[in-house]
Amino acid sequence: MKPLKDYTIPYVGLKIGKHHFDYQIDKKFFEHFEYDDFNDVDVKTELVFEKKTTLLELHFQVSGSVNVNCDITNEPYNQDINGTFDLVVKFGDEYNDDFEDIVILPHGEYEINVAQYIYELIILSMPAKRIHPGVEDGTLDSDILKKLEELSPKGLEEKEETSEDIDPRWNTLKKLLTDK
Repeated sequence: MKPLKDYTIPYVGLKIGKHHFDYQIDKKFFEHFEYDDFNDVDVKTELVFEKKTTLLELHFQVSGSVNVNCDITNEPYNQDINGTFDLVVKFGDEYNDDFEDIVILPHGEYEINVAQYIYELIILSMPAKRIHPGVEDGTLDSDILKKLEELSPKGLEEKEETSEDIDPRWNTLKKLLTDK
């Protein structure tokens, strides 16, 4: 993967203090990472880049929506995302990114590419289970949902109860549940 040039910040020429960078992330951004789980992306990323004498502090904030397919029905929907991430960049003898929120750059470096951090923040801001809002409130009308309801265990239990093959001993035990 070639680094995305627009996301490279040459910090050597920046004055000490806070600097603001805004990025509009779309589907093309994720094509560079060969990530195709998103149908469409409209995410705004705000980066507050604070240069200090011995280190750099980066504060990322993403907000927007990502069009994804529901895990249950495979219907596309817009998932709102919000997330923040703080990164500290220190300088040392060699590159080291063993820590989650600290990166050590060699002393001779003069720029940092933030594309990977934006990519990871957006991915991690997504919920683990993607469920269409219509599934949760029952308003989604989908053939897949109808088939799932038809095949659900609840439907199977109703069929079994109407069957005459039930052992009569179970009926006696069921009376114990209703007696109080």
